[in-house]
Amino acid sequence: MGGDSRFFVDTNVLLYSVDSSSRIKQQMAKSWLNVLWEHGAGAISWQVLHEFYVNAVRKMGSPVKKARSMVEIFTLWQPVDTSVLLVQRAWHWTDAAQVSYWDSLIVAAAERSGSRFLLTEDLQAGRQLGSVKVVNPFTTAPADCGLRESAR
Repeated sequence: MGGDSRFFVDTNVLLYSVDSSSRIKQQMAKSWLNVLWEHGAGAISWQVLHEFYVNAVRKMGSPVKKARSMVEIFTLWQPVDTSVLLVQRAWHWTDAAQVSYWDSLIVAAAERSGSRFLLTEDLQAGRQLGSVKVVNPFTTAPADCGLRESAR
């Protein structure tokens, strides 16, 4: 499933990576992020980074400095910008797949980034949306998608 594929990371993966109230999901989110960094296979959008920052600080009480640092680090993945073309593609997914507008923007950004997979718990795992397949990162390990963590 993996190989040279890109994996678009939704906000919930970033949030769980800093959420110590759910140790299992935190561990799985961190494992996914580590493997994506190792393989250079991660993709993200500005929408995801905005949502992460606001929710990490306001809802989870994450220190501002830590949240800002994470946003800056993930810019190395060259986040997908929001544009009128991205919005129009999101409208397509809203209409064609009955996906919420916000989730449709994520799907459109995943397509734009060239990702084959979308890591999220917000959409049905296994669902194919155009060229993007939904993978629940909390029920699927990176190795199940062909990504192995290197022995350190």
